[in-house]
Amino acid sequence: MIDWLHHLLIIPILLPLAVGAALIPIDERNRMLKGLFGFGSTLIVFVVATILMRIAASAGNLPETGIYQLGNWPAPFGIVLVLDRLSALMLCLTAGLALAAQVYSMARWHTAGHHFHSLFQLLVAGLNGAFLTGDIFNLFVFFEMMLAASYGLLLHGSGPVRVKAGLHYIAINLAASSLFLIGVSLIYGVTGTLNMADLATKLATLTPENRQLVETGAAILGIAFLVKAGMWPLSFWLPPAYAAATPPVAAVFAILTKVGIYVIVRLHFLIFGAAAGPSAGFGQEWLVAGGMLTIAFGAIGVLASQAMGRLAGYSVLVSSGTLLAAIGLGHAGMLAGALFYLVSSTLTISAFFLLIELVDRGRDAGADVLAVTMEAYGDFDEDEEEEEVGAAIPGTMAVLGLCFCLCAVLLSGLPPLSGFIAKFAILRGLFDVPGSDLTTAMSAADWTYVVLLIVSGLAAMIAMNRIGIRTFWASIEGTVPRVFVIEITPVLVLLAACVFLSLQAGPAMRYMQATADDLLNPLLQSERVLSAPRAGGQ
Repeated sequence: MIDWLHHLLIIPILLPLAVGAALIPIDERNRMLKGLFGFGSTLIVFVVATILMRIAASAGNLPETGIYQLGNWPAPFGIVLVLDRLSALMLCLTAGLALAAQVYSMARWHTAGHHFHSLFQLLVAGLNGAFLTGDIFNLFVFFEMMLAASYGLLLHGSGPVRVKAGLHYIAINLAASSLFLIGVSLIYGVTGTLNMADLATKLATLTPENRQLVETGAAILGIAFLVKAGMWPLSFWLPPAYAAATPPVAAVFAILTKVGIYVIVRLHFLIFGAAAGPSAGFGQEWLVAGGMLTIAFGAIGVLASQAMGRLAGYSVLVSSGTLLAAIGLGHAGMLAGALFYLVSSTLTISAFFLLIELVDRGRDAGADVLAVTMEAYGDFDEDEEEEEVGAAIPGTMAVLGLCFCLCAVLLSGLPPLSGFIAKFAILRGLFDVPGSDLTTAMSAADWTYVVLLIVSGLAAMIAMNRIGIRTFWASIEGTVPRVFVIEITPVLVLLAACVFLSLQAGPAMRYMQATADDLLNPLLQSERVLSAPRAGGQ
């Protein structure tokens, strides 16, 4: 990698960190100025992430590519940042969601509290650091930076509902952070290293007693990340917290659960991959069981939700459960489809969170309860019938309705959009068993996953149809919300990204397959990190 390109790897962390700190002393009366600085920072990070993704896609297997040694100390002794296809993908996804959320916030939400843009930049820096770091301790550092910023952002705008949900969110994540430290301590005490690549080479050489201690530490560490990923029964905090957050915060929070998924994918395939000896595949059964229960819990929550905010929160759980179970089932062919699903579902849910507030502006606070009452007891007198030839649909409601329909199709996994392509790719990888009879090659867990994947899509379709009819077709309020261009544009851009992903499904799946191949070859990844030369050829 050319020298100046090599230093691009630190920018997604350093730039938002510096800008976030620089914005703190600026007076809150200059929020628009702070917003412009924040937007410029996020835009630069997005451009850099796009360049890094192109580099990762074309890098091949050169050992020096994408390894950034801070202080010029080689791994495993120094801090290293590691760029590969997966981390580059997550950087692009984070920057894209951050741009959309930040533009949306500048309409009015950034004025609801203090230091919104500083906290937002620190959140972006923490996310990018978590995706790029090559060792578990610095993963903890970036994880805490991300969480600290998310505490402030969740409470942004105050209000009793938001404060109550925020305090629950803070308590559960502080407990998860404590578990994180305990797990890290156990692993370091046995192996003497926290570098992921170094751990991958040492695990197979441990004695049975030490290996059990490492597995115990990894299990405790896994609980911390499964809390963040929202796996049942560790997920009761998530729907209320995400529903209470302001729309731009909830939109960027859509990727916070994917941090937990990302770390589990990284540690599962790198440290507990095929080269881990007796520890290979450690924890897979728990991921399968927990993932399937999460899908079921999320689908029930989606059906039971009367408010769109809670429906979106439970949709996050369905997404997390789908990914966790796909990882745990251990079929190599499913991994590329799961990565495609990760991108599609995150973009969709983020757009949905932004859309909800725009739609709710035209609805009465008690409309959902009244609608349920009318469904149960009837809402009209059979003797009184109104003759109505047709009704004009205001332009604003037409645009909002179109966006809602796209979200419904994507969340339900209906063709021809990316939600369907992602689920089809997952099922194809599950059914693709060369040289074997399908009925004997697939286990009961595999068939259960197929049923849950289909049922969860059906649940999303029913719930979205029900809310869509009440809101756009048979609305009892009839109020047209006032929507600014700066608010609807991010929603349209995120949904357009899903449409583009559908149109470019072939190249996207090739990238996902290459990413999956990298993950399934952990020794190559370890060799890249541990053999990377120091700057200047020293």
